[in-house]
Amino acid sequence: IFNIQKFSINDGPGIRTVVFFKGCPLKCTWCANPESQEPRLQILWDAKKCLHCDTCVKSCPTLAVKNIDGKISVNHRKCSGAGICSERGICIEKCPAHALKPEGERKTVAEVMEVVMQDLPFYEESGGGVTLSGGEATMQPEFAIELLKALKAENIHTAIETTGFASPAIFRRIIEYLDLLLFDIKHWDESKHKEKTFVSNAPILQNMKYAIDIGKEVLPRLPVIPNYNDSLDDARGFVKRLKEVGAKKVQLLPFHQFGENKYSMLSRDYEFAHVKGLHPEDLKAFQQVFVSGGIDAFF
Repeated sequence: IFNIQKFSINDGPGIRTVVFFKGCPLKCTWCANPESQEPRLQILWDAKKCLHCDTCVKSCPTLAVKNIDGKISVNHRKCSGAGICSERGICIEKCPAHALKPEGERKTVAEVMEVVMQDLPFYEESGGGVTLSGGEATMQPEFAIELLKALKAENIHTAIETTGFASPAIFRRIIEYLDLLLFDIKHWDESKHKEKTFVSNAPILQNMKYAIDIGKEVLPRLPVIPNYNDSLDDARGFVKRLKEVGAKKVQLLPFHQFGENKYSMLSRDYEFAHVKGLHPEDLKAFQQVFVSGGIDAFF
């Protein structure tokens, strides 16, 4: 788990707590949470705090930490648990400027529930609940299912923010305990989908159709990315796909730059570094294609 966010109002109805799972089968190049993509624990480096003393490099027992042209880079495949070679990580403990921080923490269902239950009165008063997000929670199916069971035992509304990329068997087990699926759709065309996410959209569309067919509450959500899926032809393609799976609505999510700084902290290049964000007013014609096609599109 890499975050438990309280008092969220954008991840399902009412006031919610969002549990962020690490690991995602998609590697979207615009991802606002790049620290969520790798399932393993990771170490982030803050250049603004760094004293460039190389204490972290010298202290790493596995030689996973390097100074490359003045930038600290961590080889997370080489790192002995990415920050748990000691209780907090030797490199993290010894950094005098606190420029390194661990991203991700192993938790039990009981530990997550302890945090979640602190806000039970807010869920009850607002019609809220708990949302599993990420990353992709279906990559940790056993943990996700046990957490969802614990939430349902407390009569807490459950939701998931999902890519939908999971085997049908796993997907169908998990949605049994879900009240709402906030279901991303990245591209209507399979080859274009693979181009930026590196996976097929076929199982995603199959799972979305199944969830809709069995009567689950499903909200398809479309991140609108400049020069990738934002043309009017793309809008028409999305309308066709949404109708094929039985969806009647879609939430449009204009591209933003909120996660840009995280790429440098992970020593990764960011493909969209110089791309301007989008706003609802930029997408009126795009939105109208959905409306004209019989799909309720909103922001």
